[in-house]
Amino acid sequence: METPASATEQFESLRPLLLGLAYRLLGSMKDAESVVQDAHPRWQGADRTGIREPRVFLITVVTGLALERLRAARATREAYTGPWLPDPVATDVLGPLDKAGLRDTVGYCAVHLMERLSPPERAVVVLREAFELSYGEIARILDTTETNCRQMHLRSGRRLAAGRNRFTLSDEDHAKLLTRFLEAAQSGDLAGLFELLTEDVVAWYDGGGKARAAQRPVEGRDQVMAFIAGQVARHPFGTPRRVDVNGRPAAALAIDGIDQVVTIDVRDGRIDGIYAVLNPEKLGHIPT
Repeated sequence: METPASATEQFESLRPLLLGLAYRLLGSMKDAESVVQDAHPRWQGADRTGIREPRVFLITVVTGLALERLRAARATREAYTGPWLPDPVATDVLGPLDKAGLRDTVGYCAVHLMERLSPPERAVVVLREAFELSYGEIARILDTTETNCRQMHLRSGRRLAAGRNRFTLSDEDHAKLLTRFLEAAQSGDLAGLFELLTEDVVAWYDGGGKARAAQRPVEGRDQVMAFIAGQVARHPFGTPRRVDVNGRPAAALAIDGIDQVVTIDVRDGRIDGIYAVLNPEKLGHIPT
């Protein structure tokens, strides 16, 4: 006979997967942890004799809770001071990444891009691509039709395609490119930066009103180079430390004494996106 202790043990075995799901849907680790915690009493209180697949049951519960929270969070994010970026999170706490879909959908750029989608569209993308659920299973989770799920997935894919990489560097090459970028920035090597950045590169800086940061995305190579040059002229750079964030190498460093995490997106071997998170409230899940 199943006991509350055994039910808890089963839930805990799935916690990493559920946490990764909630994070993909929310982009906030604090909210993801809260959603997974709220799912536990629902699992304990369920009639588990009729649950054939605990994984699907809990994915359904967590998805529903996460979508409720995401809908409520959208207004807050629209009023956020400066660009809102997802929390950078240590890779080892994001659940399994043993499949391409799991890794691709937790990448920092991917989580950021999914902010463009409606909550149901985001759920379809995550459940289909990361967790490989059928359209029928997704339809039951979202209380809609298979046809609607297919249409949302197709529509979402088109909206995300322009921002997705066509070629992915190895982790080591990705780390080397990030290191070269930081070295060129710190030394004021504008020629080096020019070679490393795409013409339409965009840099986002998330201070959230808690740290000094650009209030709008900096767009275009010339503008990004000018912004970086201004930062170097005014503020001392600390020594970067490599960290593994969202499945890829990133850098933790201090600029003018302000801690931040910097990640990059790469297209055709050059840096196409720069993400710097300075808001101290978002840096609690970075490896030390």
